[in-house]
Amino acid sequence: MSATISKPPRPAAISREKMYLTLLSPLVTEKATSLSEKNQVVFRVAIDASKHDIKQAVEGLFGVNVLAVNTIVMKGKTKRFKGMPGQRSDWKKAMVRLADGQSIDLTTGLS
Repeated sequence: MSATISKPPRPAAISREKMYLTLLSPLVTEKATSLSEKNQVVFRVAIDASKHDIKQAVEGLFGVNVLAVNTIVMKGKTKRFKGMPGQRSDWKKAMVRLADGQSIDLTTGLS
């Protein structure tokens, strides 16, 4: 008896509204700008977004081919506010690698 392990089916394409809720904003930092030379773009994304959702959102909104998506959850810093300790919210960052010859111009808006 040979047991085969099958992958669960991929979810259907996400709606345009979900795409906008998945990609919150582009990150424009010194490190993110240097990654653009390696054909990568960095976005701030929803904390519950999966890599598959992020890939579909970037391909759907910008019309490019995505090769890989790397994500990291940035833990909120402990800060003081009016003398009382507080905690900033956690947020998620996604580094999206595009196919060769493709780019996303972040200075223009979405159509």
